[in-house]
Amino acid sequence: MQARLVSSTSLIAALPALSSQRTRLWLLLLVAAVVGLSVLGQLPGWQGVVESTPGITPVLLLVLFLSALACEYVDSSMGMGYGTTLTPLLLLAGFEPLQIVPAVLISELMAGLAAALLHQHDGNVDFLRDAKARRTAWLLALLSGVGALLAVWVAVSISRFWLGLFISGIVLAMGIIVLATRNRQVPFHAGGIVAVGAVAAFNKGLSGGGYGPLVTAGQVVSGLPVKSAVAVTSLAESLTCLIGVLGYLAAGKSIACGLAVPLTLGGLLSVPMATLTVRHLPERTMRSLVGIVTLALGCVALLKLFA
Repeated sequence: MQARLVSSTSLIAALPALSSQRTRLWLLLLVAAVVGLSVLGQLPGWQGVVESTPGITPVLLLVLFLSALACEYVDSSMGMGYGTTLTPLLLLAGFEPLQIVPAVLISELMAGLAAALLHQHDGNVDFLRDAKARRTAWLLALLSGVGALLAVWVAVSISRFWLGLFISGIVLAMGIIVLATRNRQVPFHAGGIVAVGAVAAFNKGLSGGGYGPLVTAGQVVSGLPVKSAVAVTSLAESLTCLIGVLGYLAAGKSIACGLAVPLTLGGLLSVPMATLTVRHLPERTMRSLVGIVTLALGCVALLKLFA
């Protein structure tokens, strides 16, 4: 027992040093990525990639990279916000939906896998020993596959407005419930995860966003600890994105590499600091933040519908 206590104390004492090392390495990688993207647009081999995505310039490459970095940081630390925030920004920038959605799916596929691994490494979740977290991830992955394929290949019988209104209403309700129960331990219910997972996966494959707010808040409402919920969302969302990308490719759609490259790079680079943030935030603070962000994203979605 004493040896175990000493070991735990040593690990806790080492955390600030490990965090400092990661931060320094992250800053070096950030500078390298900015410099690399600055010169990438000047390379002859990049011209073919640029031609696949008209309008891409060296300055826009940096803007896309930094936008993905910021959005994925929020997503990997709160379990939501990447596609929901980034997709409308890319639409405002003039990109077409069929350019945006596959590129966003690819970038989140890579960032989600990296986030799941680092959440495991940082102790935010234990997929190997926590049967509840592992079972939830597999359940969401199965639902993700069905929902994403339906979104890509099946004609949508309901109008985009009513679908958006339905999903926005669920997101708002989830945010309210998370905040209302932030000081109570909720028993685990797999049924709630099944319901929100199916709707969220369908919306993800259809629009590139809207997955995290539903799934993360749905897990918290269903009784999963918020840090585990964020990590599970990263893993399940990456599998949803994989199936969505394969669906678009099978449907004959091409990938806008000029868009996918900076988004993927920005998403991946955000992950180390995001999982570190989750490790250091108290569970109750995380729960409140998830509720607030979920409510905010629900309100934004409603405003977009009626704007």
